[in-house]
Amino acid sequence: MTQAEQPGSLPSLQAVITRQRDSLNEMLRQPFAEMARQFARVWTDREKLNDLLQENIKAFPYCTFMYALDQQAVQITDNASQYGLHSEHYGRDRSTRPYINNMDRTRDFNLSGSYISLRAQRPSITAVQCVRNDDGDLLGYLGADFDLRDLPLTSEVYEEPVGWRQMKGDPAIRGTVFAQTRNESMMDRHMDTILSIMEELFLERGVFHGKLHFSSSRLSIWLYDDPYRYRILEFDALQNPDICLAYPHREYPEGSLVPEQAIRPILDQFRALRFADDMVYLRSGSLNLFNGVVGLTFSCDGSHYVSYDTFLDKGLPFWIGATGQLS
Repeated sequence: MTQAEQPGSLPSLQAVITRQRDSLNEMLRQPFAEMARQFARVWTDREKLNDLLQENIKAFPYCTFMYALDQQAVQITDNASQYGLHSEHYGRDRSTRPYINNMDRTRDFNLSGSYISLRAQRPSITAVQCVRNDDGDLLGYLGADFDLRDLPLTSEVYEEPVGWRQMKGDPAIRGTVFAQTRNESMMDRHMDTILSIMEELFLERGVFHGKLHFSSSRLSIWLYDDPYRYRILEFDALQNPDICLAYPHREYPEGSLVPEQAIRPILDQFRALRFADDMVYLRSGSLNLFNGVVGLTFSCDGSHYVSYDTFLDKGLPFWIGATGQLS
């Protein structure tokens, strides 16, 4: 068991995907094995195979197409759908498709990885079941295509773990970092006012996510009352505390991972990183109350995503060394 799967910890993204695939495997493997035995009895009769396809696909209302292939993965039936047969697919060579190329030949049932379908250009997945005669000899394959949007997956939503993540940006920008100098922005000149407004928006005005764009002197915010849309406040609005009157008073959210008393120190740390060095400096800083993550983008185009408490624990020497290099 990985650390991400330890009791009480959040599952990793890959662990969530694996669980979904395991659930689909359990759902499909036995029914497809039973279908294969039915198909083996009439394998050389296209009409009877088509009848079986139409009969069996009804048991899988989330299946897009079902079909039979010979040993070379050439289609020997029509495509069966929930709405009838599609004869134009008869004779189609599927040998180059990912669900055939990447199939585990040692197993009779395979569930492919997700791929983009040729027909609808949508994320899809295909189940491939070997069809054998009574002696165990391979006759061909039974295939079934599923559109990911139609699958009866679990309702589990992947939850992003709060951990330190560092991402390097454009190499061209990183290569010229020592040839640049921070230009004073309008936000830099009115930093005290703008940080106080930002604090008020977080604590009293229903903002749960905010990003300060220091270089371009703007602020983007997301509100509890309207979380699906962001708002961009330009400098003219940010220099006037009256902007707070545009948003109704809201109590600080109980679900926040960031305590109220940490808001101002986080904003002050943004200020310190903005002015600490003329070559390596903060271009933008963000805070999300519900996942407790601080986002940082520096002049070298490097980005960090770190929990708010770790961010506060690190001083300027950690982020920017004596030579101006980002740690």
